[in-house]
Amino acid sequence: MHKSQAGALAAVAALDEPTRRRLYEYVVRRPEPVSRDDVASALAVPRATVAFHLDRLVEERLLVVEYERRSGRTGPGAGRPAKLYRRSDRQVSVSVPERHYELAGELLASAVEEADATGGPAREILARRAREHGAEVAAGAADVVATLEEHGFEPRVEGDGVLLGNCPFQRLARSHPRLVCEMSLGLVEGMLAGAGEHRLRAGLDPRPGSCCVRLAPA
Repeated sequence: MHKSQAGALAAVAALDEPTRRRLYEYVVRRPEPVSRDDVASALAVPRATVAFHLDRLVEERLLVVEYERRSGRTGPGAGRPAKLYRRSDRQVSVSVPERHYELAGELLASAVEEADATGGPAREILARRAREHGAEVAAGAADVVATLEEHGFEPRVEGDGVLLGNCPFQRLARSHPRLVCEMSLGLVEGMLAGAGEHRLRAGLDPRPGSCCVRLAPA
């Protein structure tokens, strides 16, 4: 499991503790940032417990902190600013096996918009967009297999080739196999190019239970 997926799992696990989850739900439903005292009073939880759990949520980047003088006074004698908590902009999504439907949506949307603007073939544009994205994320990578692992393909070296054991877009691939497989192929081709990997080439080789793309010796 790569670092970003492990981080997402840790964030979700942080909300498994009942009191922490209750505090989180209270904070994110407030229209304005709230203080430890606000939360402690509203939920009848000891302030020290509130502080511990809120700061743990900040560590997991589920909440963010800001400071504000609530008295409205400034200058000497105004007192220390209150530590306030609010929802962060972080989005956490965890799936096992790993899926990347947001990436698929971004690539498909950008291809449709370009096709609408230029009159070009959407399917070809999608494959090109996927190659461009793959090249971007793998640019300068020392090991393309590691890059494939980071993006959920679960690569398995088999002899001189590499089997991709997981399809990050599986649900879409079931309904639209040709379209999604061409997108996956473009993505992997881009990763090979971005990493400067010339010993392998990507091709379509659909097999049950794995990605439709396979890497073979060039």
